[in-house]
Amino acid sequence: MPLSCRGVLRPSTALSHNLKAFARASSGIWFFILATGLVWAQNSETTLKCPPATRLDSTRDTYGTTVVPDPYRWLEDQESAETRAWIEAQQKCTEAALANVPSRSQISKRLAEIYQTDSYEVPSERGGRYFFLKRPEGKDLSLLYVRRGKNAPEEVLIDPLPWSNDHSSSVTLENISRDGKLIFYGRREGGQDEITLHVLNVDSKETLPDAFRKARYISVEPTPDNKAIYYSIATPDGPRAFYHRMGDDPSKDPIIFGLNLDKDKILLLGLSEDGTFLVYDVLYGVGTERTEIYVQNVKDDGPVVTAVNDEKAAFFFNFAGDRLFIYTNWKAPQWRILSANLAAPQHEKWREVVPEHSTHLENIAASGGKLIAQYTASASSELQVFAPDGKLERSIALPFLGSVNTPTGRWESPELFYSFESYNAPPAIYRYDVMQAKSEVWASGKPKFDSSRFEIEQVWFPSKDKTRIPMFLFHKKGIKLNGSNPVLLTGYGGFDLSETPNYYARYIIWVEHGGILADAALRGGGEFGEAWHRAGMFGKKQTVFDDFIAAAEFLIANKYTNSSRLGIYGVSNGGLLVGAVMTQRPDLFQAVVCGYPLLDMLRFQKFLDAPYWVSEYGSSDNSDQFNYLYAYSPYHRISDNMKYPSTLLFTGDGDTRVAPLHARKMAARLQAANRGDANRPILLLYDTKSGHSGGRPLNKIIEEYTDILSFLFWQLDTPQNSVANN
Repeated sequence: MPLSCRGVLRPSTALSHNLKAFARASSGIWFFILATGLVWAQNSETTLKCPPATRLDSTRDTYGTTVVPDPYRWLEDQESAETRAWIEAQQKCTEAALANVPSRSQISKRLAEIYQTDSYEVPSERGGRYFFLKRPEGKDLSLLYVRRGKNAPEEVLIDPLPWSNDHSSSVTLENISRDGKLIFYGRREGGQDEITLHVLNVDSKETLPDAFRKARYISVEPTPDNKAIYYSIATPDGPRAFYHRMGDDPSKDPIIFGLNLDKDKILLLGLSEDGTFLVYDVLYGVGTERTEIYVQNVKDDGPVVTAVNDEKAAFFFNFAGDRLFIYTNWKAPQWRILSANLAAPQHEKWREVVPEHSTHLENIAASGGKLIAQYTASASSELQVFAPDGKLERSIALPFLGSVNTPTGRWESPELFYSFESYNAPPAIYRYDVMQAKSEVWASGKPKFDSSRFEIEQVWFPSKDKTRIPMFLFHKKGIKLNGSNPVLLTGYGGFDLSETPNYYARYIIWVEHGGILADAALRGGGEFGEAWHRAGMFGKKQTVFDDFIAAAEFLIANKYTNSSRLGIYGVSNGGLLVGAVMTQRPDLFQAVVCGYPLLDMLRFQKFLDAPYWVSEYGSSDNSDQFNYLYAYSPYHRISDNMKYPSTLLFTGDGDTRVAPLHARKMAARLQAANRGDANRPILLLYDTKSGHSGGRPLNKIIEEYTDILSFLFWQLDTPQNSVANN
């Protein structure tokens, strides 16, 4: 991401050793012969020229007195014939380079084995019915299910598999009516954030005729009588809230709020359980700089009442009967919980319920008349239960060190659902009975690996300014610290998002082959509260890169690895992270995997969702902010006098969040700097339907991770022995 709104919108060796040694020995000869006969050379005369020639143009921008060239500006035009031909040529080169990596087929097979298990998302209960997304074992996509009772069988409501031959269309669950008789679901194409909204009658399984536009739906709130919905979407002019009467033409829905909101704002809606109060939560981008809350008694057609709009802080809400619980960083860097009366919501009347603690408050839920608080302590999750007056009643026992995700409940219901996972444990869905104080597994898949063979340790290292930074290490038991292990270092460091132990199938394969995963909790994230976050925002963003560089130096100094066997991986804001550090310290890394990234930090704010992120990064339109953005912008920091690590950039046309132009321009610039160096290939993996927000079929996920792991195995000399023999 960029990104989410604190849980509300809320991711080899191609040659024999002899051939590789030959290529390295042939300094000054820019070619790299693969088993396919492909020649990686700028001056190659072969039919497939890799990398393909990329035209330079003379575009320049002036910022104050600074003139900045942008020789690949033409690649920003995604639909031009020239750009499309360039993308196709890049993809062919990437496919050819990765096609003959030894054990590539084993990687793909092993990924398929690990993924072949049921995969669930946290359910929502309405009217005694439980609605959830599940990708069944053997299926390519998640289906939308219902259980018509706690122990009732699973029943398919929406199967998106027939929607498209290549399974690029997927289903999303937007909301459910109070009585559980209507569901509001989306059809998503590729990995786009935009969906087409539909309404399904759960009993008849018929889709209602209300034909909503394709858009980025932020909130969908049905009324208790099922006669209308309130919804908010992102329009080209900014977010707007609409009122829709069921059966009417949605194109004629009136705007009820947000006419003056600019496109850098996000508008969340919430409707109280009885349908009396509608809450408008206006976010200034996806950072934590500022939000506003307004409340309207829509049952009596009352005026919009300002709860708060004059504080530089973030406010998020949960309903609790006739009150709101608000969690906020207002005068509380570690966040706290306040209570507001919906009938008189002005913030002067709020009272503190749960004060700020020494650990970071990550999220809250309301369930069974209790407050459930999710904390992050030393970069792992904790759950605590509070009485309505803020008295701590108990902690919810978690199975082991790991991450809680999506705690979901209702004030009126005793059931709380949450997901729990760790590096060596895929997500399991838990049901917690608030009245009985008891957790049980509600649903889970069956791991296709032996978790007892792995271990997780946490280490701390000093950053450049001596601040201690935590990092998790995930690897096989009994690993030797001889300085020669292949290590994959990752992190995020932004938007108040905490880097806690999460499960990814690709990392299981990495450690099965003797690799180490290193996951650093960098500043800019939320692991230790708002001060930790702000230490990596705006002009302090370099601190995040310093932390990551220090992590790499720690791993080398403590003999986990060496530079020739150290790779880095980052996606989205994490793509910016690895893009920045590879341009600042190219000597530290052998391989870089950079996905759906932000890399041109002088023009990022002009495209797609990027206005939301100005509240985190700043903008080159501001002369003061230009200076620090230009200082670290990866695309602009590339020098022709420097050699950069082997790099795999990946993105796709379906990314409607982070513009794919960043990866295109960066690939071209790096290829020019490395001049087709056989030892440092620069590859662009480009899928015409992939995107940022998920929803891709399993076959595409396996294909992408096969490419990524193949690249890493190739570049980091990872042992190629069969997983079955490990």
